[in-house]
Amino acid sequence: MATLREDIKSRSDWIVEAFAADGFKLDFTIDSIVEVDRFFTVNMKNGRPKKGGRLYGKGFGPKLFSIGSYVGETIIKNVKGADWVTDDNDPQAELNLFLQLPNEGQIWPIQKIMKRFQNGNEDAIYPYVHMVTKEFTNLPFKEEFWAVTAETDESEQTKPWWKFW
Repeated sequence: MATLREDIKSRSDWIVEAFAADGFKLDFTIDSIVEVDRFFTVNMKNGRPKKGGRLYGKGFGPKLFSIGSYVGETIIKNVKGADWVTDDNDPQAELNLFLQLPNEGQIWPIQKIMKRFQNGNEDAIYPYVHMVTKEFTNLPFKEEFWAVTAETDESEQTKPWWKFW
C-alpha cells in the first residue's frame, strides 16, 4: 500500500496529464494555478457541476484530491522549505494533511479545493496561492486571472445583479 506522500505525488502527476487532455496547461508554476480556476469555470455552472463536465456525477472526490495535490506540489516546488505534513495512520488523512511553510504558516490545499468546489469564485485558488507564496517568490499577480473570473461571473449569473427578486 502506498503512503499518502506517494499518493499525493502520483495524483498530482496524473492531474497534469488529465488537464492536458482538456487543453489546460499545468506546469508546476505558481502562474499555472490560474488554470485550476479556469478548470472550475469550464466545469461548473451556478455552483454545480455542469452536466457532462469533468466534475459531474459521482466520484469527483478523487479528482478534487488530485487537484489539491497538484496545488500543494506546486507550492513545494516554488517555495524552498515548504513540505507536506501527513499522518498515514489518520483515518481522515486525505483531509487533514497540510503544508508547512518556512515562515511557520500552514495551509490546507485539499480543503481549499473542496471549498472552491462548494463556494465557487469566492474561494478561488490562484489569489490564495499567490497571497501565501508571494513573500517567497516575489512573483507579480497574474492579471489573466481576472478574465477567468469575469467568464465565471457571466456564465454563472442567472439574473442581473441589480435585481433582488
